[in-house]
Amino acid sequence: MANLRQLVNRRKAVRNIRKITRTMELIATARFKKAMDRAAAAEAYTRKIAEIASDLTSAGGEASHPLLAVRPVVKRSLILVIGSNRGLCGGYNGGVLRKTLERFRELNAAGIPFDAEAAGKKPIGFLKYQRIPRLAEYVQFEDKPAYEQVEPIAEKYIQMFVSGQVDEVQVAYVKFLTASRQMPVIETLLPLTALTPGGTKAKPQAAAAAVEYEFIPSAAEILDAIVPVAFKQRLFKCFLDAAVSEQIARRVAMKAATENAADLITTITRQYNRARQAKITKEISELIAGAEALK
Repeated sequence: MANLRQLVNRRKAVRNIRKITRTMELIATARFKKAMDRAAAAEAYTRKIAEIASDLTSAGGEASHPLLAVRPVVKRSLILVIGSNRGLCGGYNGGVLRKTLERFRELNAAGIPFDAEAAGKKPIGFLKYQRIPRLAEYVQFEDKPAYEQVEPIAEKYIQMFVSGQVDEVQVAYVKFLTASRQMPVIETLLPLTALTPGGTKAKPQAAAAAVEYEFIPSAAEILDAIVPVAFKQRLFKCFLDAAVSEQIARRVAMKAATENAADLITTITRQYNRARQAKITKEISELIAGAEALK
């Protein structure tokens, strides 16, 4: 039978853990609501600026932009992996890291060299463990990524793509779809194929052609201003989605941990009651035996 003192100490420890996990669950719930509001606001802006850029690309005739140019042969790829700085968030990091590792293997099998960058201590540690060199590491992003933090990274990617250092820029992150559904994905942000008439996010060509634009001073200059902003906003949206998904994963994980702790406390309490009852019964038996011996 387990020692009563050990059971008491263990139950106390589990109760303390339950308080911590419950607090973390409440904090994650509050952060999730705020992060979801920011992501929803950014979604509308991202979608609208993509539509405008798509319309301008369709109506601009021969005007184009270097960020829209699809290169027939990918000679080098750049992959940014977005994860969390802290753990205790279930399978949040595991899903995106498995997806990233699969992509690395595909690039190696195709003979395409690649550079890797990581945002978050967890993906940084994973890439170190896999002995994959990192071009850059970012740990400044928490549950409130700011546009001012993302813009320098986006500027660097634009320069690398335009100069020909890389032929594509991909981002691995957990995409926020709904409050009950998040999915690890790898999206190609450069070239910006989603802004062209054949892209996944562009409006149909017939609808785009129905919008007539008068370009002042020129379509090329307007695209030079709009297209980089569209890319920066898409990259920023990836960080916002990752922040929302992290808080959801942490809330779910902490809720499950709190419920498991409650079940464990119930089990330990039953063990304690049985042990205490057995001890009392033993003491009564000893008293009765002693009294019988004195007769």
